[in-house]
Amino acid sequence: MVDFNVANYLRINLQDMIMTLISTILIVLFAKHFFWDKILAFVKKRQDLIQDNIDSSENLKKAALAQKEKYDVQMQHAGQDAHVIIETARVNATQQKKEILDQANSEAARIKAKAQEDIDRDRLKAQDEMKEAISDVAIEAAKKLVDKEMDESTQRKFVDDFLAKAGDQQ
Repeated sequence: MVDFNVANYLRINLQDMIMTLISTILIVLFAKHFFWDKILAFVKKRQDLIQDNIDSSENLKKAALAQKEKYDVQMQHAGQDAHVIIETARVNATQQKKEILDQANSEAARIKAKAQEDIDRDRLKAQDEMKEAISDVAIEAAKKLVDKEMDESTQRKFVDDFLAKAGDQQ
């Protein structure tokens, strides 16, 4: 079997360790002296950028939540507003319906009154024409009575004829 020794394999000895430690310390001191401020400034700048992004995200989230609450309130009021608009439209429609009906009724009454006036005027005209016709027949009958001397039976016949003619003309 093979004898295995880690110290032989890695060849670690005290002198190498001390030299490595000293060189590491020198590198760290050199880096700290020349680059440490720049590294810290870079890290600080990066932290500030990250913090700004986080703050900006939180502000956007707060703004979005506030906007959402505003819209929620508006949506709640939208239902009420819609109800008010519908009721207002219903009242307006009822009022317009009443106005239209009143206007139609007044127009119908006006047309009815005009028709009644036309009927009355035509009736008066017909009465005047009837009176004129009766007077014409009466004058004609009187002329015939004067022209002829009649006995009582002939007069009755003329009166009956006169009444028959007056009834026909009516």
